[in-house]
Amino acid sequence: MTVIMKAREAADDAYASIKSRVAAMKEKGIQPLMATILIEGDPASAYYAQAKQKIAGKLSVAFRLHALQMDVSEEAVLQLINELNLDPDVHGIMLELPLPPHLSASRIEQAISPSKDVDGVSPANKLATMTGAAGLYPATPQACIRLLKHYGYSLEGKNITLIGRGQTVGMPLFHMLQREQATVTVCHSRTPDIASHLRHADIAFVAVGRPDTVTSDMVHNKLIVIDAGINEREDGGITGDAAPDIDQYAAAVSPVPGGVGTLTTAILYENLMRAVAMQCEEAGI
Repeated sequence: MTVIMKAREAADDAYASIKSRVAAMKEKGIQPLMATILIEGDPASAYYAQAKQKIAGKLSVAFRLHALQMDVSEEAVLQLINELNLDPDVHGIMLELPLPPHLSASRIEQAISPSKDVDGVSPANKLATMTGAAGLYPATPQACIRLLKHYGYSLEGKNITLIGRGQTVGMPLFHMLQREQATVTVCHSRTPDIASHLRHADIAFVAVGRPDTVTSDMVHNKLIVIDAGINEREDGGITGDAAPDIDQYAAAVSPVPGGVGTLTTAILYENLMRAVAMQCEEAGI
């Protein structure tokens, strides 16, 4: 029988630890605060920002939502980030994507202070993710690995097929998997026969942002599939990058929704806790 790797238990474990750490910080007079920048115009981004705000309330984390008009200038966004970087009360800064075409995501991400960059998008944190140095790593790749381990699966010595080489998930996940001592094959839009790689894989990670990238005829009954994709269906629901019916053919599958995305939000708040610790250390507190 296929194992459905739901993330709720792993996320709840993370939230319990975070709540304890927040309480300890508040006893020392530190109120963790997350600032989220939302450029209006994308309903999904607005939904995710509001969901993070609700979770912040449950964790006793302060939350500031900076909602900016869709035609906001890049200079105005950079000015806001500079103000948040300098504000000692702000411990984490998150930029909701995607951005309107007139804004450069890379330029704006570069402006976020590495010690407040809870989504691991700044150049310093991208380098840390690559090398394994101390820093704040992207939450979704962390969630992929955490979910796998939560269900008792090891990565060491395993043959991994990673489908997707994007800057947000695929490439940082590649470097993390290397440090887990896995053998990783990266497939992408120019890979002619992804199914041939999956046939020899123990574990597959898929993160391309396209439904049905992995279909039932591409998997085998010993394959473990971690689906990091989030795509909107025509009926308004959410589906992953793997076809829904692969759960009838693979050994284990992470569902969408209820899988990687559920754990990603928890890890964002774990990153906030690390950010607070880093800033306290920098300030000699």
